[in-house]
Amino acid sequence: MKKLLFVFVMASLLLAACGGGATETPAASNEPVEIRVWGHQAPAFNEADQKMFDDFMAANPNVTIKYETFPWDVFIQTIQTSLPAGNTADVILIPGGYTCRYASGGQLLEVPADVMTLAQAQEAFFAAPLGGQTCDGKLYGFPAEYNIEYGGAYVNPALFEAAGIAYPPKWENWDAVVADAKKMTALGSDGVMTVAGMHYTNSDQLFTYFLAGILEQGGNYFAEDGKHFNFNSPEAIATIQKLMDMAQKDGVVDPIIFNQDSEWVGESFAQGHNAIGVLGSWYVGDAKLSYPDLKFDYVTLPPMMGSEHKFVSVGGWGYVVGKNTQHADIAWKLAAFLGANQGECFVLQFQVSDHPCDEGCGG
Repeated sequence: MKKLLFVFVMASLLLAACGGGATETPAASNEPVEIRVWGHQAPAFNEADQKMFDDFMAANPNVTIKYETFPWDVFIQTIQTSLPAGNTADVILIPGGYTCRYASGGQLLEVPADVMTLAQAQEAFFAAPLGGQTCDGKLYGFPAEYNIEYGGAYVNPALFEAAGIAYPPKWENWDAVVADAKKMTALGSDGVMTVAGMHYTNSDQLFTYFLAGILEQGGNYFAEDGKHFNFNSPEAIATIQKLMDMAQKDGVVDPIIFNQDSEWVGESFAQGHNAIGVLGSWYVGDAKLSYPDLKFDYVTLPPMMGSEHKFVSVGGWGYVVGKNTQHADIAWKLAAFLGANQGECFVLQFQVSDHPCDEGCGG
């Protein structure tokens, strides 16, 4: 993510259902205004944002949006150095875990009540992504996604066919997943793994599967005080052992070769180097843009440590406004257009009480 993070397909569906186009946002004057937006480089995310920027500018001819994107590592460094210095874009796409850090330091503006109140946001968004944009009971941004990395995988039909495994897979339990993964694992003549049967050894997948595995056994990863973690429980130890065994005993992946920095799961899958790529659904958009000829499906994985899924998710990305913006009113309207029931759907919800969006545009 960061890879991230891909904008929900649902956002596009909601936009289409509620009329689609941008609604004119009145500025303080008709003088030309440039709004800078920062984001990370992700093909599908960038394409979706640019389409929304074009719609917004078409409806607001005096506004020009300058979209600046950065590779993931560079972007995080840029946020960490520029926000404290107050030298940022007007609108910033920021990881949810960062929002309160900089809001508490006074580097971010609070969402104005006439744009959206916290109560209205709680009606529009799921609690998990909204939590990343809410600090001490105040709203500081609009969630751009619900970043779920647990419970799904990319599957390669060619590798399933070559191994004589039924496709699409219909796994009844986790043991069945591992059994198929073992059949599709391949080593070169030198004993080095060339195809991982199941690639799950990335930072996002490891921690979400670890935490979800604890919950699926009826455990809790919080200590009794509710503020600290307890990773010394039987459930935590059993989950760690499971994750280790799949690599060390079952041999479905070599984490020295397949990891966050080498053979990253998405690119590795696209190149046919893993048969079951454990990764969030956000990558679908990137894969289709970057590898248009790639044949794949995204399927549900069974619970790893129990009989019922227990999902764990990070807050995901959100749109915030830097404190030093010279055009706060327009910046917040754009942030709302991007993240909060985009465009006409968002504006009409708060202007026309009997509009269909009153009931149908919640995030």
